[in-house]
Amino acid sequence: MMAELSRKNMLNLNVATLSGQTLGKIIEGAKITRPEVIRSIDNPFYHEGGLAVLYGNLAPDGAVVKQSAVRPEMFRHSGPARVFDIEEEAVLAIQNGKIKKGDVVVIRYEGPKGGPGFREMLTATNAIISAGLGADVALITDGRFSGATRGAAIGHISPEAMAGGPIAIINEGDIIEIDIPARKLNVKLSQNEINKRLKSWSRPPLKREVKSYLRRYSAMVTSASTGAVLRTPEY
Repeated sequence: MMAELSRKNMLNLNVATLSGQTLGKIIEGAKITRPEVIRSIDNPFYHEGGLAVLYGNLAPDGAVVKQSAVRPEMFRHSGPARVFDIEEEAVLAIQNGKIKKGDVVVIRYEGPKGGPGFREMLTATNAIISAGLGADVALITDGRFSGATRGAAIGHISPEAMAGGPIAIINEGDIIEIDIPARKLNVKLSQNEINKRLKSWSRPPLKREVKSYLRRYSAMVTSASTGAVLRTPEY
């Protein structure tokens, strides 16, 4: 695989390795013997990586989508926000038929601080697919997704809602604009309106009762964009 990548000058072949040889020397002469397993770089299964990072006024520090699992018709989508502050409420709305074609389901306060613990939103995405809306409805969240995610599911939105990110001030019906090829994720609001809403926003209490370590985690965890790690206390 590395030999194939090197054909397009995608690797530094002069880098040293633990063997004492350069990377170029190690892969010299390597050939594909089973093209059904490792494809030629001229005939890739997909021309881009499976993940894409989106930016915009809704995700100033980025958001992540598994673009290889998105239906082609959903690569660009614009629709009204259906806003939920906890995953369970969104799942009930989907299961009860309250989400319609064209909607963008927004699940917030599920990030590292808000979850707390950066919960996986797989139940909501599965509900959308099960409802037959995989080609018509997008989902955006400050929570996370795993490798099993399907559909137009955009997660890891940073800053998260609990940290005062723009996702916190989305109102029901606001138009969300998704453009995966252009790597854009925006809410159709002026920056003045966003600033006005943020100014009047205040951090709500956690949506779930948590004790001990999770409360400490919520207070000390950093943004998903920096790894959702605990910052070192200052003494």
